[in-house]
Amino acid sequence: MSYDILSALALFAFVSSITPGPNNLMLMASGANFGFRRTIPHMLGVGLGFVLMVVLVGVGLVQIFDRYPVSHTVLKVFSVAYLLYLAWKIANAAPPKEGEAGGTPMTFLQAAAFQWVNPKAWAMALTAVSVYAPEQTLFAIGMVAVIFGAINLPSVSSWTILGQQMRRVLTNPARLRAFNWLMAVLLVASLYPVIWPNG
Repeated sequence: MSYDILSALALFAFVSSITPGPNNLMLMASGANFGFRRTIPHMLGVGLGFVLMVVLVGVGLVQIFDRYPVSHTVLKVFSVAYLLYLAWKIANAAPPKEGEAGGTPMTFLQAAAFQWVNPKAWAMALTAVSVYAPEQTLFAIGMVAVIFGAINLPSVSSWTILGQQMRRVLTNPARLRAFNWLMAVLLVASLYPVIWPNG
């Protein structure tokens, strides 16, 4: 890969990783509800899970969608249903009581598995592989995965930090409940490009 391509890939990785999407909204909600330390497995699951996704998409998973277009529709329906379920869980998260853990954040494996039903993650992985590793060599795919891994984790972590900082404002249970509902609504709104791609 040339320096120009690497630079363009790094910029794409940063912009696509730092902008709002299901992962970042869920991490911000987790940071606000559970704090930074308890959200670390969630962040690692997002970062490493997406790297694995890029590798598997690059080595041929994308060909399944080309050969069986219905699989893309099935994935879309499942993804929308699962994200609606997660939005409901976020909206109804109980505020932690004083001295109690207050629920459980997403685990590493749950966050890694979530990448496979995350429409934004699919769009990022497919774009990264098709644009920046069109020859689909192992080296090119590996470079895409490494660059995304190096940029994605710090980017998504910033959303957890933002959520954690908001805990100072969300000390009132009513404000925390309102915040959780707002995050749920935004998570549902992030589905708009998936449900109405040409809207």
